[in-house]
Amino acid sequence: MSRKEEFAEKQRRVREFLKSENLDALLLSYQRNFSWFTCGGENRVVTASTEGAASVLITGERDYLITNNIEAPRLLEEEIDGLNLEVVQFPWNQAEKKKELIDEICPQNLGSDDGLEKTKKVDISRLQYSRTEGELNAYRVLGKEVASIVGKTCRTIKAGNSEDEVAAWLSENLLERGIIPGVYLVAADERISKFRHPIPHGKKIEKYVMVVTCAKRKGLIVAVTRIVHFGKVPDELKRKHRAVTKVDSALILNTEIGKPIGEIFDEGVKMYEECGFPEEWKYHHQGGPTGYQERYFLATSGETRKVQINEPFAWNPSIAGTKSEDTIISSKDGIRIVTEDDNWPLIPVEYKGKTVLRPDILEK
Repeated sequence: MSRKEEFAEKQRRVREFLKSENLDALLLSYQRNFSWFTCGGENRVVTASTEGAASVLITGERDYLITNNIEAPRLLEEEIDGLNLEVVQFPWNQAEKKKELIDEICPQNLGSDDGLEKTKKVDISRLQYSRTEGELNAYRVLGKEVASIVGKTCRTIKAGNSEDEVAAWLSENLLERGIIPGVYLVAADERISKFRHPIPHGKKIEKYVMVVTCAKRKGLIVAVTRIVHFGKVPDELKRKHRAVTKVDSALILNTEIGKPIGEIFDEGVKMYEECGFPEEWKYHHQGGPTGYQERYFLATSGETRKVQINEPFAWNPSIAGTKSEDTIISSKDGIRIVTEDDNWPLIPVEYKGKTVLRPDILEK
């Protein structure tokens, strides 16, 4: 699938959305939605901002790029080249002109993702769940690269390194490949058990370390967790890790097209109990659908939304002191783990007659 073909599919989805929502046009300003609609284009300047420095305005017949005169040249040359978007720009020092230009194009019945004044705020997440062929290809490449980079980073770690040093190496290795670490968590020793979202805090590594990232390129995000232990893994930690990989396997292998996500969650909770850790699911979320957001929503019991074809998920079960996480894609041919690393030690885990490989703890 070429970029133009993918763009045509995105246009089709949005125009169907306009009809279903009784809208004349849709304004997309969030970075994630801009990247989705433009098939990998980026409107960011401030990486941590939800909104970008440019918007796309989609009507029933035409599509527009709306931005200021600072951003327009780069966006035209590097982000939307080859896409049929009409550029509408305003002086950087007259930001109020943006709304005036939008009103000229669509004076009424305008939807927006950011709730711009006098627009109907809408959520277009459901348009993104099922990935196009182009997105699937990009996802496979990104997943392989991120898994390899995390593995490479983990293999450089030595006892005595600090959590901040590890975070710096991980970020450097990702950024040099054009991949942005939106989330990077690093925890050493007792901090792995104490905190489920441990940002790096400078602690020196003694016995073991957990490295986590949600990494993005051209809007698409994959999630990975790996653990390194110096010396033989203690029996109790090994027991916990075997248990958490069983929970992960239950979540992964139940991610079947058409299955309510709440039912998948319930299977994971059941496996926690079977493995002897019935309370652990309460201390951290279990993950959910991913893609242009780290998680579109978190899976919970009773969630009726169903798994879509070609939909990415990142499950991340945890038991105090350990965790298991990769990014997968549901397809008509079954589950594909896009962040699997052939160079990482893997555990074959059986679940209801099926086997899936999960990352083991790397002993050094």
